[in-house]
Amino acid sequence: MNAKEFESAPQLSHSAFPFSFLFLLRSIDYDDDDAMCGILAVFGCIDNSQAKRSRIIELSRRLRHRGPDWSGLHCHGNCYLAHQRLAIVDPASGDQPLYNEDKTVIVTVNGEIYNHKQLREKLKSHQFRTGSDCEVIAHLYEEHGEEFVDMLDGMFSFVLLDTKDNSYIAARDAIGITPLYMGWGLDGSIWFASEMKALSDDCERFISFPPGHVYSSKQGGLRRWYNPPWFLEQTPSSSYDPIVLRKAFEKAVFKRLMTDVPFGVLLSGGLDSSLVAAVACRYLAESEAACQWGSQLRTFCIGLESSPDLKAAREVADYLGTRHHEFHFTVQEGIDALEEVIYHIETYDVTTIRASTPMFLMSRKIKSLGVKMVLSGEGSDEIFGGYLYFHKAPNKEEFHQETCQKIKALHLYDCLRANKSTSAWGVEARVPFLDKEFINIAMSIDPEWKMIRPDLGRIEKWVLRNAFDDVKKPYLPKHILYRQKEQFSDGVGYSWIDGLKDHANKQVTDAMLTHASFIYPENTPTTKEAYYYRTIFEKFFPKNAARSTVPGGPSVACSTAKAVEWDAAWSKNPDPSGRAALGIHSAAYEEAVDAKNKSSLSGSPKKFQGVGEKAAAVV
Repeated sequence: MNAKEFESAPQLSHSAFPFSFLFLLRSIDYDDDDAMCGILAVFGCIDNSQAKRSRIIELSRRLRHRGPDWSGLHCHGNCYLAHQRLAIVDPASGDQPLYNEDKTVIVTVNGEIYNHKQLREKLKSHQFRTGSDCEVIAHLYEEHGEEFVDMLDGMFSFVLLDTKDNSYIAARDAIGITPLYMGWGLDGSIWFASEMKALSDDCERFISFPPGHVYSSKQGGLRRWYNPPWFLEQTPSSSYDPIVLRKAFEKAVFKRLMTDVPFGVLLSGGLDSSLVAAVACRYLAESEAACQWGSQLRTFCIGLESSPDLKAAREVADYLGTRHHEFHFTVQEGIDALEEVIYHIETYDVTTIRASTPMFLMSRKIKSLGVKMVLSGEGSDEIFGGYLYFHKAPNKEEFHQETCQKIKALHLYDCLRANKSTSAWGVEARVPFLDKEFINIAMSIDPEWKMIRPDLGRIEKWVLRNAFDDVKKPYLPKHILYRQKEQFSDGVGYSWIDGLKDHANKQVTDAMLTHASFIYPENTPTTKEAYYYRTIFEKFFPKNAARSTVPGGPSVACSTAKAVEWDAAWSKNPDPSGRAALGIHSAAYEEAVDAKNKSSLSGSPKKFQGVGEKAAAVV
């Protein structure tokens, strides 16, 4: 069913599906997708023997969890392009690498291109071999040379080889939703891989490929192709239009409902995931996916017994009428998975590991149900200043700069977590809040509207909450729509973080932490928990280049180092948990109180200071 058929379907009515939204659908495409896959490309190898080919295949196998459905390898002289495919749409075709008409241009891609049909319309002189959305990349290169990447709307990392002159380019999507690493071998070779584990052993140096950039062998370096207005961090002045914001997000969600496999939504019960689920529910019945998998959305949540997320997610699922799956895990099960989690997510960042572990466990259970694609709510807190420390932003200029910095760093934190935690089990995560068009609209709003203003009844992310506060046809119940922010690692159960700290305290001695700066002079761990994660990471990735791919510096409640300066009290408790935002979270840590002596691990709920009842009674 295409958009026109969709619009004229007999069961459709303007009351059920507003004309204004139908208008948006005319620009959305429905066709064959490639999805979360694993790519490995090597250029300029001195050795092009059978042994080298075997080595490339062996390294590519390290990415097979990302693409268990099929493998492909193309060799051209001293160049290799390998691919591990996860098929989400049209699983029977579209295997990679992909080619142009005469096979002189070869592409290996991880991701999906949402506007591929519009792009094909502009490439009518070209002959397409497959229905793959990613094949347009080869033909766009033929038509426009290297200056085509900003024409792509989607999430992607790709490597392209032009055999006519043995030149190549590599590029990563605007925000870094899909992972990509770049490395250099001692023999002069250049490597690109979806994950560090595929190149770390064979490269002397490697880096996380910067998002929104393209590497060109002809020009000999990286350059940024993504140049939105917000990137300069100048304070915008556009007025806030809740309807425009809402429609942009609805369109972003609808784009991501294209699939030929069972799918669902990761639902924590917080604002962001609940909005994703609410919008998906509202428009799923009229999507192509409903023809194959029915109109009842599946939702998934994980947590410790009686955790905040489980209760809230169940309430949202009941309200929306989803087919809800609730998974439980124990602190010990999470601790037992830590080594495997760190191997897959390739970081020693404390917050990322805390949140990745339950997501990793949940993804395994989701895959066991036959589900291969999920929608998730990452990105909203960065765009709208949703983290609790934003309450302390001194002015709108610093508020906006912090949001810009947070978006620019997403590829090192939440995007990395969402992608690698799910891809570890062959599940693809799609993130509608990081839609390129939606970001541009949201980041053009005067940040005065995003500021937390208790005197005006505005809590964090008020502009987003207000946009979906529809009295006539509610998307969510009021108390869910105005639920206070819980970081994923907090929401799965507060005792999860406390359990991790207790475990680390048993593994790391005081002397080990005291001498940490001698063992780990770069990004020196300052807590026993951080030290413990670092030891596991170094076991899998011992090279200096590996530890340099992980950011460091002080942080509170996921802030940048600069934002720690907003409140002097935070320097006393530099913990990345949301509860560390003293006096803001309703379960905030209490100074000089041993939590173990309290009847509740999170302490007695305190009033949300100065923000109002809607956000206060949520824990």
